[in-house]
This record gives sequence, C-alpha cells and structure tokens, in this order.
Amino acid sequence: MDVIADLHVHSRHSRATGKELNLANLEKWGRIKGVNLLGTGDFTHPKWINEIKEELSEDDTGILKSKTGFSFMLQTEISFVYMQDSRFRKVHLLAYAPDIETAEKIASWLGSRGRLDYDGRPTFGMPCPEFVDALKSIDSKTEIIPAHIWTPWFSMLGASSGFDSVKECFHDTEKHIFALETGLSSDPPMNWRLSALDKYTLVSNSDLHSFWPWRLGREANVLSLKDLTYKSVFNCIKSREGFKETIEVNPSFGKYHWTGHRECGISISAFEAMKIKSMCKVCGKKLTVGVEQRVEELADREEGYVKKGAVPFRSLIPLSDIISAVIKKSVSSKAAWGYYNSLVKGRSEYDVLLSVSEEELIASSNGPIAAAIMQNRNGQIEVKPGFDGVYGEPMIGADGQKPKKKDQKGLKEFF
Repeated sequence: MDVIADLHVHSRHSRATGKELNLANLEKWGRIKGVNLLGTGDFTHPKWINEIKEELSEDDTGILKSKTGFSFMLQTEISFVYMQDSRFRKVHLLAYAPDIETAEKIASWLGSRGRLDYDGRPTFGMPCPEFVDALKSIDSKTEIIPAHIWTPWFSMLGASSGFDSVKECFHDTEKHIFALETGLSSDPPMNWRLSALDKYTLVSNSDLHSFWPWRLGREANVLSLKDLTYKSVFNCIKSREGFKETIEVNPSFGKYHWTGHRECGISISAFEAMKIKSMCKVCGKKLTVGVEQRVEELADREEGYVKKGAVPFRSLIPLSDIISAVIKKSVSSKAAWGYYNSLVKGRSEYDVLLSVSEEELIASSNGPIAAAIMQNRNGQIEVKPGFDGVYGEPMIGADGQKPKKKDQKGLKEFF
C-alpha cells in the first residue's frame, strides 16, 4: 500500500494557529488533499492528549484511528533554547511515540522540567542530547527527527542560532538521529551538497499551523508499505526501502530561501549577500541569512551534485496557490474556492496535481488554470524567492503561462 504521510502537524493549542484546528478538520482536509497518514501534533499538551484519547482509538500497531478509519501517528515538536560554546542555540525537534502510554510518560517527564499547558510546542532550556537520552530511556521505540533543519531561527543548522553539523548538536546521541526534515526553504539537491548529511534520510512535512489545503500536505513522504504500522513507517524511513519519494514545494517558495530584510524590502541571492557580508545597505543591520546562503556556507560539493541512491523527489506548488496566481486573487477568496472545489470534486488534490488529464482539468476549471497545473506537474513554474518570513511567489500570468521576463535589477539599483 502507498502511504502519503505528513508527519509534522500542530493543533489549535500551538501559537499562531486557528481555533478550528482539531482532529476532525485535520482528517477532513487530509482526505481532500490525498494524505492518508498525519501526525497528531502537540501530544505533550494536556488538553490535546485528552482529545486524542477521546477521539482516536489505538491498537498494537502504533497507529491511531479515527471513528471513520483515518490514520494518525503520535507526534509533537519541542523547542530547545540553551547556551553551548558561549552561543545561544535554538533548535526544534520532532518526537514520535509508539503509543499513548509512552506519549504520556514523555509529557510527564517534560512536565517535571517546565510547563506544558501554555503552548502545544513548549520550550525548554535543556540541551538536545539530554532530551534524546531521556526519550530513549523512556522507550527505545521513541524516534527523534530534527525539524526544518535550515530555517534561520530555531533549527539545527540555522544561520542565526544553529550548529555547523549534526554531531555538534547531538554529541554522542547522534547515533539515534537517522533522518532530517529539510523544511520548505530547502530541497533534497541543496542537502546533497553536504557530504556529512549523506547518511541521513531526508524527509519532508508541512509543519502546518492551519488545516487549509495550501498548508496541509504541502510537503509529504510517499511510502510503499506492506502494512501500516508505527514500526513499518520508521523502518521504511531508516532503510529507505519502499521510500518512493518526497513531495516538496519549490524551495524558493519557502519563507527563508533568500537572504534579506522584510522591513527594508531587500531580498538577494546567496552570492550577492556574501559579497556584502550579509549587511543591509538600507538600515546597516545584518540581513536575515537565508537557507540558500547557509547551505552555500557549509557545502563541500558544487551546486548540481546528484547523490547516488537518494530517495526521489518531486516539486509541486499547492493547488490553491496555483489558482490564486492565475486569477490574481487570494487563496481564500470565493473565486479561488470555487475553482478548487470544482477541481477536487470526487478526487483528491494530489490526483489533480499529478494525474488528471488536461482535458478534464479544463472541464473543471478553465484553460489558464489547467495550463498552470500542467506546468506545475512538469516542474516548469518559476518562483520569486521568499525571504525573511515572506513566502515566495509563483510567477504565473493570467493566461496560465510564465510571464515575460523583465530585465532583472542589479543589487545597486535597490539603493
């Protein structure tokens, strides 16, 4: 069976989320998207774990089921802020539990170290190795994956408060780290440029803070499994046997791909940023160093290197963003929803993005939207890079085609 898994999710108990982010809506929109395994998110939050226990059932597979049979896996994200080598380090880690009893033991241990009720993604001052050791002592079947490893803020390799290697972050507990989440602003080829990352499986997840289809499943993992169990999912990720592909957004679509300053309206490539030592010529402060630049700083391979035996990947922009770019209205506009609902009627969004014929797409929308979906499917849509918390922008004209290029401004023209 093919499982499309999005294993980095949040609940309404996390900051910057909506009140309607509950299990029912996660299931509803997961089905519409075409995802058939979701993380629960936030299992350390006392109210959320109670909802999980009330609404989902568990057996000995490690997979929780809703009343209608939709699959969830116990997952949470923890923030760590601490000093190491005279620098503040800020890292987010994903943690997975094989059953509710283990999840509650993890929450109990964390609760002895600080509060859990104020945020679904709580913050602790302990170093990452201490957390890994503790989880493995609670249950050896717990798993830990560093989250969005390149994001400038709160990530293992981030430019602002991360480390330069996995070993530097985890010390002796590195032996328990087998996978890395690439995040929206990087893709597998960017990670292949670091030989030190070769031994880790690269995974992709949405890190959703809302259930809407332009967030849920925007990145995911496609696994071919004999049966769906907690053990089979992680065996697949660890061995890469049956790991068919990851679904990625174009890394330029991510909020931190390029280096820049949102307030100053400056966004520049890694090479331009490195020429000016990442300093903003408008305000004189340091620019927010983007993922592209951070990869360039740590890479020991040239751009374009292809890792032998790597898990395949495909780049897809969410359907709502494609529609929005064509009709020049927001993803949540009435017009955008009209086209979206027509396209996914009787099928999933992934079906629309990957397999529905162009003729059927035209019948369910119009020529320009169908043309843009086909370009998306073929990896032909360029994206204006995101920077400093601003999402990238798909470059699609009102006719569904790539707009004509204007002469690009050089760095000097910004000042």
